[in-house]
Amino acid sequence: MLIVAYDNVQILDIACPSGALDIANRFGARPPYRIDLGTVGRRPARSSAGIALAAGQQLEAVTGELDTLMVVGGAGYEEAAADPRLVAQVHRLAERSRRVASVCTGAYVLAAAGLLDHRRATTHWGYGERLAARHPTVAVDVAPLYVRDGNVYTSAGVTSALDLTLALIEDDHGPTLARAVARELVSYLHRPADQAQISMFLAAPPPGDRLVRDLSGHINAHLADDLSPRALAARAGVSTRHLTRLFSAHLGMTPARAVRAARTEAAAHLVRSSELPLAAIARRCGFGSAQTLRQAFLDHYGMGGDRIRRMPDMPRPRTPGGAETPVP
Repeated sequence: MLIVAYDNVQILDIACPSGALDIANRFGARPPYRIDLGTVGRRPARSSAGIALAAGQQLEAVTGELDTLMVVGGAGYEEAAADPRLVAQVHRLAERSRRVASVCTGAYVLAAAGLLDHRRATTHWGYGERLAARHPTVAVDVAPLYVRDGNVYTSAGVTSALDLTLALIEDDHGPTLARAVARELVSYLHRPADQAQISMFLAAPPPGDRLVRDLSGHINAHLADDLSPRALAARAGVSTRHLTRLFSAHLGMTPARAVRAARTEAAAHLVRSSELPLAAIARRCGFGSAQTLRQAFLDHYGMGGDRIRRMPDMPRPRTPGGAETPVP
């Protein structure tokens, strides 16, 4: 794997994939992965944390076939995407690569090189709208953790690079090795590509009760699943009555209201950060239809999706959990 870096790069974007591949090698990946860091002119890449990273490869001097070319993200992505030398080398090297990938805002560099034209791609949810506006031929979808379109892979913010790399290891060497790497990293194996990025960041400060905390995490990570009180109670191994008491005591709302609030807030983030139609957002967030989602917006925020999209900031819920509605 050749990882392409530049100044003000996010060090975790480099550490996650390179660390996972290093462990795969130690656990028997055959053929083993070769991991290189490349920059224009082989200059050191200073990370946004202030740590300078030595480059092992000068991009202009790389010849021959490559297995994987990965462009990482970071605070310097705008300058990187506007650097004609870097963009030209990424385009050239992509033609020599079996597969091409990006982490977070590294997608801007791939897009500048024309590698995402007429492809579906993702990036960090906070940068998707700008990417779509700048490159209208790219089908930007900020919902999933990572997207594969042909031999081009794009992933969301920082830690999703680990999910993407585990998927690449599984593609190359099978699920057994990928599971071993995940266990060594004390990581999930591996979060599915279509898990919503946004859902991980919606919860209020975690509740003190462990059962409620665990269920809250499950809700936010599986918005499209069956999250009825009965299903949640079965998952927790308690009665629905006890579940309701716990949610009321620790969250101030019933399980049904908590689920509806999580789904509505996730949908509002997607409305603001993507060009997905309301029906697609409704499906991703567990609503039966676009009309059901519209009603949820009215109940929760007192306004519709069009107004939410135009607002400069996320709206505040008008009630803690919105209107009480049965959860499918």
